[in-house]
Amino acid sequence: MYDHAFAQLSGFHCSAKRSEWSCRGAQALECIWPLKQRFIQGCASARSCFPKSCWAPFHCRMLRNALGKTFRFLGYTVQYGCIAHCAFEYLGGIVVCSGPSMEPTIQNSDVVFSENLSRHFYCIRKGDIVIVKSPNDPKSNICKRVIGLEGDKVCTSNPSDFLKSHSYVPKGHVWLEGDNLRNSTDSRCYGPVPYGLIRGRICLKVCEILLSKNSCINTFLMSGC
Repeated sequence: MYDHAFAQLSGFHCSAKRSEWSCRGAQALECIWPLKQRFIQGCASARSCFPKSCWAPFHCRMLRNALGKTFRFLGYTVQYGCIAHCAFEYLGGIVVCSGPSMEPTIQNSDVVFSENLSRHFYCIRKGDIVIVKSPNDPKSNICKRVIGLEGDKVCTSNPSDFLKSHSYVPKGHVWLEGDNLRNSTDSRCYGPVPYGLIRGRICLKVCEILLSKNSCINTFLMSGC
C-alpha cells in the first residue's frame, strides 16, 4: 500500500516536472522565435544589398576566376609580344653572320648588332654594311656593303674582267657588293636590290666588344698579380 502510494506520488512528480520543462521550452521558443525572424530578415536585406555574383555557387566563381586569369595572361602575352615586335622591327637586334663574302671586315660566325632606324628614315649611305633580304631566296638574309645609291654610276664587272662595264643604279634601288669580291654573290649577279629589302644597318660588332672587355680583365688580373 505504501509502495503503491509512493509510485503514484513519484509519477505525479515526474509529470509535474515534464509539464514544467515543456512550459520552459515553450517560453524559450517564444524568446528565440523573434530572434530567428530578425536573423532571416537581416539575411534577406544583406542579400539585396550585395550583387547576385556574390551569392553564385562556388564552382561558378572558380570558373570566373580561371577565365579572368586566362584572359589576363593572354592580354599580357599579346602586349609583350607587340613590344618585342616593335623593338626588333624598329630598333634592331643581334645578328650572327655566316659566310666568307664580307671578309676580312666581318668573319664567319661574327656576332653583330643591326639597327633598323636608318632604313625607316632613309639614312642608308654609301659604304654602310646592311642586312638585306636575299633577292634569290626571300627566306634568308645576306650581309653586304652599299656601293651605290640611286643615280650612282657603278662598275658591274668582276675584278678579273679585262673590259670594265658600268651602269646606273635605278631609282629606289641600291647596289650591293661583298668585301671579298672574289667569293661573293652580290649585285654583280642579281643586279640592283630594291631599297625595301634592306632590313637593317650594322653599327657594331658584339664579339669585338666582348673580346676587348676580356682583354681588359686579363690585363687587370695580370697587373694585379
